[in-house]
Amino acid sequence: MTLVVLGDVMVDVVAAASGPLARGSDTPARVRITGGGAGANVAWWAARLGGSVALVARVGDDAAGREAVDGLARTGVDVRAAVDRDRATGTCVVIVEPGGERSMLPDPGANNAPARLPEDLVAAGSHLHVAGYALLRDGSRAAALDAVALAGAGGMTTSLDASSAALLAPGAFGDVRFGLLRCNADELRALTGADDPAALLGLAEEVVVTFGADGALWTAGERSEHVPAVPAPVVDTTGAGDAFTAGLLTARLAGAAPAKALAAGARAAAQAVTHLSAR
Repeated sequence: MTLVVLGDVMVDVVAAASGPLARGSDTPARVRITGGGAGANVAWWAARLGGSVALVARVGDDAAGREAVDGLARTGVDVRAAVDRDRATGTCVVIVEPGGERSMLPDPGANNAPARLPEDLVAAGSHLHVAGYALLRDGSRAAALDAVALAGAGGMTTSLDASSAALLAPGAFGDVRFGLLRCNADELRALTGADDPAALLGLAEEVVVTFGADGALWTAGERSEHVPAVPAPVVDTTGAGDAFTAGLLTARLAGAAPAKALAAGARAAAQAVTHLSAR
């Protein structure tokens, strides 16, 4: 069974600050340039976890895009990346504070344009996962909606990652419905104005909410499961949610029950936070 990810490819410039930012002056930092993007991260982690995965995305006609595609392919991802002749590959500046919290300054570049689901990836039994950015950006939204419709008509299951609390509001994803929605606690509140995961069941049949150190919860309404977080020394939380999603979906597609899939996601997230960058 193949996991098909529709989402963004970015180059991350990750700066781990040595202390509080000295505004208007210098704050020493460790800086790393690495692969990023919510969609690409999920695909990378899923491949590392042994899953069969394809990534549908868009990159610029530049060295950054070629390096991103090559790096994902070397990890085992079947990369279906359209090349944009007018836009550069997306770039994100990530500022990591002491303690691991990160803030992002994204320039979507080629991601803010259509990435179309190839027909040969539409197959009953496979799964389409959509990084929410694809539905939240004007340039990519229509193609993402088409992909969800094609997947449903082709017998694929679907999931959505909410992606970014700052970009969300009630109704942000319209009336499109998914099989599963993953979000964190901030994204839950942004989408519903509340703290009850069940409030999202109008958007998906199943909801998974991650609560950082307080673990993760799955609910389908009448039944819920909760697992604790896996303890780990936190260096950088960049990509922890993407790693969780990859672990969760890889386990679910292999037949794992919800609690075991949550635990697989928690293990992947614990690996992600122990080093600088999303991968």
